[in-house]
Amino acid sequence: MRGTGIHVPEFATYAPGLWRYWAEHLDPDRARRNDPLLGRHVIITGASSGIGRASAIAVAKRGATVFALARNGNALDELVTEIRAHGGQAHAFTCDVTDSASVEHTVKDILGRFDHVDYLVNNAGRSIRRSVVNSTDRLHDYERVMAVNYFGAVRMVLALLPHWRERRFGHVVNVSSAGVQARNPKYSSYLPTKAALDAFADVVASETLSDHITFTNIHMPLVATPMIVPSRRLNPVRAISAERAAAMVIRGLVEKPARIDTPLGTLAEAGNYVAPRLSRRILHQLYLGYPDSAAAQGISRPDADRPPAPRRPRRSARAGVPRPLRRLGRLVPGVHW
Repeated sequence: MRGTGIHVPEFATYAPGLWRYWAEHLDPDRARRNDPLLGRHVIITGASSGIGRASAIAVAKRGATVFALARNGNALDELVTEIRAHGGQAHAFTCDVTDSASVEHTVKDILGRFDHVDYLVNNAGRSIRRSVVNSTDRLHDYERVMAVNYFGAVRMVLALLPHWRERRFGHVVNVSSAGVQARNPKYSSYLPTKAALDAFADVVASETLSDHITFTNIHMPLVATPMIVPSRRLNPVRAISAERAAAMVIRGLVEKPARIDTPLGTLAEAGNYVAPRLSRRILHQLYLGYPDSAAAQGISRPDADRPPAPRRPRRSARAGVPRPLRRLGRLVPGVHW
């Protein structure tokens, strides 16, 4: 086509869209495909970064339409642009899950424009690392974390429940924490919110079984997200990537098990029942060697949110954690999200 003035675009800029259109509309075997996510509508909260962002990308790759919710509208727009550039379908909705009016408006907007929602991923969350002895005058920390991690997720479920009962179908994936099983010290404001969400899902699942509305609780290990930046040098276990965490979310959406656990979380849970005194002693040693966050200690660290320098420190920040625990932690995924 030289000399005609016609320029052919790069293959990668249009091929994914063509393939997706063929797969959804022209493939003669499309009716026999058994991908549960193809053509589905999925709401993901906390989609602006971390697990939520990686899950949105992974879900869109499976052919679902993603409704990405978060407070950071600019980050959501970047996510939607990336998904659409690869041929996926996504829409951004600025929403604060701690605000009932915001949740109600967002859900009504989605249902009004797109007719229905099939899946909900409750991922929005926040965490605080602070010992309880340093929290006696900080009840608001507990209230703030509960407002997002528990009541925010409950708001989303309650807003969608009438719609799902009418359609007789719906599935919720809750991003919980393996720390609920391990009962890690220093997270007395965070882990109870995840435990409450687990219990809420289990109770509601028993009530909505005949309506075909189901729940999956993922006891997520430690994940390399912006939320763990202040703690990642101190954790005795390695964090998994957000993409690996997204694969666990995909499993929850596709297979719909009641819960998804990690080996270390299961081991810790078993230890708490079989040898509670020994487990408590081990956790106490972890407590002694695991400092509060810089903010909890009153230390001003303007560079706390910056990635660590590539050089290796002379002394490990995890030196206070018993060596057997560190060796055990290297064998399996982390213990809390």
